[in-house]
Amino acid sequence: MRTDLPQLVAGLKAHALDIGFDLVGIAPANASTRADYLRDWLASGQAGEMEYLNRRFDERVNPAVYLPGARSVICLAANYHTGAAAPPPTDRSIARIARYALGDDYHDWLKHRLFQLADWIRDRAPDAITRCAVDTAPVMEKELAAHAGIGWIGKNTCVINPRIGSWILLGEILTTLELPPDAPAVDRCGTCRRCLDACPTGAITAPYQLDARRCISYLTIEHRSKLSESQGLLIDDWLFGCDICQEVCPWNDRALPSLDPHVRPRFPHAGIPVRDILDSTDEQLRPRLRGSPIRRVKLPVLHRNAAIIAVNQATSETPPSSTPGHPGVDPDDS
Repeated sequence: MRTDLPQLVAGLKAHALDIGFDLVGIAPANASTRADYLRDWLASGQAGEMEYLNRRFDERVNPAVYLPGARSVICLAANYHTGAAAPPPTDRSIARIARYALGDDYHDWLKHRLFQLADWIRDRAPDAITRCAVDTAPVMEKELAAHAGIGWIGKNTCVINPRIGSWILLGEILTTLELPPDAPAVDRCGTCRRCLDACPTGAITAPYQLDARRCISYLTIEHRSKLSESQGLLIDDWLFGCDICQEVCPWNDRALPSLDPHVRPRFPHAGIPVRDILDSTDEQLRPRLRGSPIRRVKLPVLHRNAAIIAVNQATSETPPSSTPGHPGVDPDDS
């Protein structure tokens, strides 16, 4: 029996919204047009210690290599904006956490929804082959999301949707079905450069270009070795990730709040008291962080970050003549 593809697409989009996704679009499973840029970016060393980006390169830049025979990519997005209050500016005892990491680990619940939707597709198109992906997979998810109309890639390299802003988590279903694609998103950043001007580390080196080695998110999560004194100063009071370039984006001023229970903040004031990390053993932290994306970082890295934040906080409150030295803590020694 021949599958009615337009009817299937209408049904899967409705079902995607029913099971908790906020946006859905379809892109052709074409090879990336940015493969050469990615290769040059990696060769320049701007990925820092993220060696995994060099692996499975052919799969990363071509969905039809990741899933042989892939013809379409169903791109999904979930809103994680809860309007969580940031730590009071006068309270320097709180170590900040990026908003996407305040709730449950999105790798788990997002992938569960992707599997649900993939099962729905195969029930109605038994010959279809599907493969689900989140950001741990070798997939150019931002480029695909832009091609699927989810949003454009902004100057801060985040995907921006005019209704939700950039507070979105992405997932994909690759399929051998050739589905009618959606119109690509149109870049609406215009002349705005707030994200470039606000980045305290200069990680956004030019519009649409990011040097990960300077990014606070990279330094607090992906950079596993010892941080230099200058790098430690850059992270300020961020324990895990950073939201600065998103907080200043005017498209996020109109972002709708999410009611999804999975993104409900586990931590008050969008952070954790520094002493809670420094005074806790790994055994004490593990149950507290279970089910959180923060747990995906090895605990010695959290201790390293917390120790650096404590010095940054003390330095901000102490006259320059008596400031303590920066520890530049090695995570293996924490």
